[in-house]
Amino acid sequence: MEKMNIKKKRKASLSDSAFNVILTTIATIVLIIFLYPMIFVVSSSFSSGEAVTAGAVILWPVDFSVDGYKWIFKNALIWDGYRNSIIYVILGTLLHLFMTIFIAYPLSRKDYQAKRAVQIFLTASMMFGGGLIPTYILVSDLGLVNNPLWMILSGAVGISNAIMMRTFFQSNIPYELLESAKMDGISDIGYLFKVTLPLSKAIISVICLYAVVGKWNSYMTPLIYLRTREYYPLQLILNEMLNEAKFDSSKMEGAQNVEAVASNIDGIRYSLILVGVIPMLVLYPFVQKFFEKGVTVGSIKG
Repeated sequence: MEKMNIKKKRKASLSDSAFNVILTTIATIVLIIFLYPMIFVVSSSFSSGEAVTAGAVILWPVDFSVDGYKWIFKNALIWDGYRNSIIYVILGTLLHLFMTIFIAYPLSRKDYQAKRAVQIFLTASMMFGGGLIPTYILVSDLGLVNNPLWMILSGAVGISNAIMMRTFFQSNIPYELLESAKMDGISDIGYLFKVTLPLSKAIISVICLYAVVGKWNSYMTPLIYLRTREYYPLQLILNEMLNEAKFDSSKMEGAQNVEAVASNIDGIRYSLILVGVIPMLVLYPFVQKFFEKGVTVGSIKG
């Protein structure tokens, strides 16, 4: 009997080991597939333009060069794009967070009488929209076309994020806390700022990250509504340089001649891609620890 149990345990351990090996192999392959494009971009950005054009870069940098970064940091357009994007991201995220909180909080309260009607209205607005042309006409009538204010106001209300935050409030903050706070004489606004928000750092971090990434990567909105280059965010500047290769030599301080820049254009392109991605790569680790808790409670509940 004992021998049979030992054999079963050995078979089970062998099958578990085989499963773990297969799972690890698949996970490693998937990891490589996702990581390689980023590794290639980094390696290409530190390679000479000739090596990139010739296709010599596969994994490691070839003919190590930082000419692309030198050009970028001497180009005033890049700094203008960074400045505009940072302004749009900070102000747009603060506005989005403000609107999300003041939509989600009332909907999380059991004593809010108009709760169901508001939820139906908000859900309907997620399914039906006027479309691009009516939206453009409205924005034009409001005088916000070619106005950087629209880069901040657009996307101020995110219904899906509001629903996710409402669900977090309902699931993680006991209603008894509200009753106790009311007995202590705390007002509704005081309860929100003194009790609810301090206990909601996880979901606030997730919402902020969503808003920051959305604003930072926003491309269609500025492309449609902005006309003046001084208002362009970084993404439009990158698009202009990557796709059209319009390098304004008048904005370059002490740069080489146009021919020298053109010979390194492929290296510059990959450097531009990395410059646009770096801020998000730096930000993500600071909020990653909140992601599991914040996102898992985001299922839609009634």
